[in-house]
Amino acid sequence: MSDTTTSVNEDSGHPGLPVLFTLAGIVAVTDRVTKVLCNANLVEGMPVTVFPGFDLLLGYNAGAAFSFLNDAGGWQRWFLTAISASISVALSVWLVKLPRFQRLLGFALALILGGALGNLYDRALTGYVIDFISVYYEDYRFATFNIADAAISVGAALMVLDMVMDDRSGKSGGNA
Repeated sequence: MSDTTTSVNEDSGHPGLPVLFTLAGIVAVTDRVTKVLCNANLVEGMPVTVFPGFDLLLGYNAGAAFSFLNDAGGWQRWFLTAISASISVALSVWLVKLPRFQRLLGFALALILGGALGNLYDRALTGYVIDFISVYYEDYRFATFNIADAAISVGAALMVLDMVMDDRSGKSGGNA
């Protein structure tokens, strides 16, 4: 009986799979809605300043991050679609198998999954990803990105934080 009680106590507060998959879905839907709105209301290459340092700037990326493979001739669409689909499946399996006590890692994976699904949808349907967030300082403009890219980046940062926290607490390989 005490083993069950200990297990339940270790699991308390865990968001659970429905919450994590819902988070991934919210990211993917938010990404899609913002892309549709920006695509309908912005003109490609014409920045709309929201406040200094932040513009809405419509762009289409047929490549990967930072427009890598953007001008590869079309084959990259299916290559990147296959990679995104494979990563989405792997992340889903990882979430299902993830021990319940790994809350931070669960949130990180859900954010990455939602971002991967958001960009996968675009790439599979159109062959490109719609980008619209442009951050800049004076004349330096960072690569234009979207909600999916931001979620993937935040998720990756949370994964690194999770690893650092595990190292500091003496955990190894996700073991409690």
